[in-house]
Amino acid sequence: MLMPKRVKFRKQHRGRRTGKAASGNEVFYGEYGLMALEPAWVTDRQIEAARVALTRHIKRGGKVWIRIFPDKPVTKKPAETRMGSGKGNPEYWVAVVKPGRILFEIAGVPEETAREALRLASTKLVFGISFSLAAWWMPALKPPWLFLQEHLL
Repeated sequence: MLMPKRVKFRKQHRGRRTGKAASGNEVFYGEYGLMALEPAWVTDRQIEAARVALTRHIKRGGKVWIRIFPDKPVTKKPAETRMGSGKGNPEYWVAVVKPGRILFEIAGVPEETAREALRLASTKLVFGISFSLAAWWMPALKPPWLFLQEHLL
């Protein structure tokens, strides 16, 4: 599973799920991408399941980039523990995703294959997802932040 090698602090606050993605909101490395439409916490297991679904469908045909990394620990107290006595231990890791963030990218495969592979990957994620093309790949395409302004706000 994906997780940081070492962190400065073992436990973090939960934070707020507001706003849009300021960076990582354009297809940068590949030709096609998977864009989040809702805020979410994506667990390390969900990222791995989506990656496996992607790579199984494209076989050895193309290249896959994972654009998110689970760097936020989520804590949990043991079962049948009384209230109090501090915060629990880190149980798993999540990546904080905001609307507009590109999660996965693919290159080197036909568009139909990429669409189907990204659709299979999106079934492993539990929030709104959209297919996205690279801006350099199709010049008439609007940037993702403009798409979000028109459709979500």
